[in-house]
Amino acid sequence: MDFRLTDHEGNEVGPDTLIGRPTMVFFGFTYCPDVCPTTLSDISGWLDDLGDAAAQMNVAFITVDPERDTVEAMAEYVGYFHPAIRGWTGPEDQIARAAEGFRALYERVPTKGGGYTMNHTASVFLFDAEGEHVTMIDYHEPREFAVPKIRRALPEDVAGAT
Repeated sequence: MDFRLTDHEGNEVGPDTLIGRPTMVFFGFTYCPDVCPTTLSDISGWLDDLGDAAAQMNVAFITVDPERDTVEAMAEYVGYFHPAIRGWTGPEDQIARAAEGFRALYERVPTKGGGYTMNHTASVFLFDAEGEHVTMIDYHEPREFAVPKIRRALPEDVAGAT
């Protein structure tokens, strides 16, 4: 993967930012009426369930709507969820490169009145600390299945301590 984005605090981020700690990545957008706030709430609950081990995780919410999702908009939006969740945005070409690298799909869909919404992959990508794909966590996957998946991505000394 090769992309450069900006997190909600204005820091440059990319694939190398995600190496060294287990990672959850979710693609979405701040104007999303249902899937994104639900998934970010789910992720927040999973992180709460991990307790101290949550500090070992990278969690990136990458926008698929950079036209509206500025650094400031991402900062406000992720502020409603667990503090470990980082909002990432950037130019459309870099968003496209990130989505391609993760094999996430998205498309702009016009709505009545000249607006638009975004269709996008609704699963959470889970990686280990070396950047190897572990599994996907599906939209609305029950907590009792999601949290053990995340624990498997944690180093054994951390996973066993939670």
